[in-house]
Amino acid sequence: MIHPTARAAVAVGIAAPAALVVAFVAPAWWVLGPAWLAVALAAIAVDAASLIRRHIDADVEPPQVLHVGEPDRVIVRIACSESVTIEFTIDVEGPTAPLDTHSARLAADETTEREIEIYAHRRGNVRLASLWLRSAGPLGFAARTLRRPLDADCPVVPNIASVKRQALAFAANDAPLGIKPQIEKGTGSEFEALREYAAGLDTRTIDWKHSARHRKLVCKEFQTERNHHVVLALDTGHLMAETVDGLPKLDHAIGALLLLGYVSLQAGDKVGVTAFDARTRAFVTPSGGMGTMARLQRAFAGVDYSTEETNFTLALAELRGRLSRRSLIVVATDFVDTVTADLMIDNVGYLAKRHLIVFVALSDTSLEDPFARRPDDLEHVARAVVAYDLMRERRAVFTRLARLGVLCVEAPASRLGPSLVNRYLAVKARDQI
Repeated sequence: MIHPTARAAVAVGIAAPAALVVAFVAPAWWVLGPAWLAVALAAIAVDAASLIRRHIDADVEPPQVLHVGEPDRVIVRIACSESVTIEFTIDVEGPTAPLDTHSARLAADETTEREIEIYAHRRGNVRLASLWLRSAGPLGFAARTLRRPLDADCPVVPNIASVKRQALAFAANDAPLGIKPQIEKGTGSEFEALREYAAGLDTRTIDWKHSARHRKLVCKEFQTERNHHVVLALDTGHLMAETVDGLPKLDHAIGALLLLGYVSLQAGDKVGVTAFDARTRAFVTPSGGMGTMARLQRAFAGVDYSTEETNFTLALAELRGRLSRRSLIVVATDFVDTVTADLMIDNVGYLAKRHLIVFVALSDTSLEDPFARRPDDLEHVARAVVAYDLMRERRAVFTRLARLGVLCVEAPASRLGPSLVNRYLAVKARDQI
């Protein structure tokens, strides 16, 4: 579509007032007004003719998938038959902000490549609907806008890229895993071998029977146990849809659980998944090997945002019936106060009688905001009092869970994954499973 520019509108708009002024001041020069208008219209016509002859090619390369909370790039390639400056943008639909408009100076018959940043703030599907191109004529009195339909779909999946980056912090001892078996000696309770006692070793590991047989002190060497079952239990109820630091709590929890799943698989354990709100939405039987990571990612990618109340009684009872051996169950959920958490505590406590439970919740940083500065009015004081009561109730819930033998992890979104992995490593070191 060819249309006049703002410059042309100004030029045509001042033609009539200029003609009136000339007619009153110098009637003999009245012809200047129509002449001005004719020149402006001629300039528009010249630009329009140039734009019709101009040939523009454009190609868009969208990312195959988008990771929630992780910026990505859409590559745009543009070529033109003449040197020109082109403005371009892409219409998007789905859980992402509108893309910025960019401009590029093109040389004649050369292809220019530019990148547009795209950021998905929820899981789902982002659709690149169309590419818009705009270029002005040589005089700037007319411009041409082109629309190129794209109809490209980009699924938004859990942020596995961030998981891999965070896992590097815990990968020093696990780097050879997957290439050859690795024995982590000195921790755990699984017997691995006998060795001669040396100064500094724990005297409790001395095997007196074998020491008498070999006529020298011999101690036992242990290795970390493997093949434990780790179940990642994700609450997908309406409380998890609340946005924290630009992402829903659900996606923060998924990122932390995927990180834990990756580290657990590297450590030789078997990992499974269950997701639930009013009923169980997904279940993956615990299995080992790094190929399980793809199954975990697919299971979490299929979890949708829910507006339903979480039924802990049904979900945890069903999970308890599916597990045939003692497992480490990581429950990622959220609660508001002690009243709404009562039923959750009862069911988690009942599950803790047979399994080791790690309870994971995002810390509510909004409750800490009223205490960040000195109160300056009564409204601020009231907010601080309410926040203190809510924080006290949250602490009461964690205290009750701890008394039931549940291990609790509460951390802000940025540190939730590492905090959860550190708790898992401590559990492994103490042989609590």
